[in-house]
Amino acid sequence: MNTQRNGGIGLVGFDADDTLWRSQDYFDDAQAQFERIVAGYVDLDDVAGRLYAVEKRNLALFGYGVKGMVLSMVEAAVEITEERISAGDLHRIVGLGKALLRHPVELLDGVREAVETIAATHPVVLITKGDLFHQEAKVRDSGMADLFRRIEIVSEKDPATYARLFEEFGIASQRFLMVGNSLRSDIAPVIELGGWGVHVPYHTTWAHEADASLQHGGERMRTIAGIAELPQAMRELDAIAAR
Repeated sequence: MNTQRNGGIGLVGFDADDTLWRSQDYFDDAQAQFERIVAGYVDLDDVAGRLYAVEKRNLALFGYGVKGMVLSMVEAAVEITEERISAGDLHRIVGLGKALLRHPVELLDGVREAVETIAATHPVVLITKGDLFHQEAKVRDSGMADLFRRIEIVSEKDPATYARLFEEFGIASQRFLMVGNSLRSDIAPVIELGGWGVHVPYHTTWAHEADASLQHGGERMRTIAGIAELPQAMRELDAIAAR
């Protein structure tokens, strides 16, 4: 990949879910339906917390995405109901996952225009995590695959993963900027490595992604209210990086 530019930011990465298209809304709806199913057996006010605890301990086994969520839902339902949940309701939970996998891709407002604007001056890549088949399908159905030099679907987005990608891309971390909604996955690891970030918060965030903070390097990050503000934020950071 040729990322040569004279100073400044040489490559821009974009997250996918809840940065380019809607995702967490549908997961939130599935979780609400899960909680209603479980409520038929127990009267608890911490079902969401119980489910997240199961999801968190299963991440190393199942990874991210719909399939891991559904397996954790089934396990959590059995635990919470003390094995009283019916086969029919377990089947309903599996159906929640199938519905998520079939959901059409809905781009967020202004996304294509913003990415096109950045791609006119900088090479851009897509870096997303989750289930391989599902993420490949969403990228395909988004109609945006043609805008990206590379599309990377990874199992985790941490400093080690980004460092490997920088080496593959042939770019120094100090010349890479990441755009995404998750401080934990999109911004903090890149900042830690000396890169740049534009944080575009989404109105709803999975608890696992919300559990993060930036320890240092805040001067290399901008937080914007919406994707339409990305080109301006990008110009500001690019100018600083070029000094």
